[in-house]
Amino acid sequence: ILVNELDSRTSLVQLTEDFGWGESANALLRNVTSEFIVIMDPSTRFTGDAISPALAELKKREFVAVGWRGGLMNLDDEWRSVDDKGAGEVDVLFSYFIAMHREDALAARGFSNRALYYRNADIEFSLNLRHSNGRLLQMDLPLEQDRHHGYHDADPEYRETQSKKNYDRILERFRGKTAILSPRR
Repeated sequence: ILVNELDSRTSLVQLTEDFGWGESANALLRNVTSEFIVIMDPSTRFTGDAISPALAELKKREFVAVGWRGGLMNLDDEWRSVDDKGAGEVDVLFSYFIAMHREDALAARGFSNRALYYRNADIEFSLNLRHSNGRLLQMDLPLEQDRHHGYHDADPEYRETQSKKNYDRILERFRGKTAILSPRR
């Protein structure tokens, strides 16, 4: 039924396999042809136009991705947390709302196909972008977060196991590689 409502600017990517979060996000990157992609968690709600300012920033080509929430890797605790420093250049963006140049995301190899669950997969993706010399910008955007069903409604054991697997990959691959990080502020 939804397909009857689509216009020429809209793409519908239907996955029939039981893909994890990373593979599903990569299917989007591979199967649409637009210059920009927005990945947004269903818990995020618009309170105004967040798309136009995000695209305007991306069109300047100073940043490969912009988003609503993110931060700097905490070096004092050996990369085990992210500190939100507000708007500005960041190390990572969270998937509550990330707008990106599709080709830059593909050049950085997209999301990890090993990420079955969303949590921490956005951090890994962000660090992949930074490793590919991409800059990331956290913006103040007219968005709100409602109840996060992907977190609160997931089986707690599955959520914690998969989140840890994702974060362990981050630590193994990136911890200590401070040259890829944004300037500290």
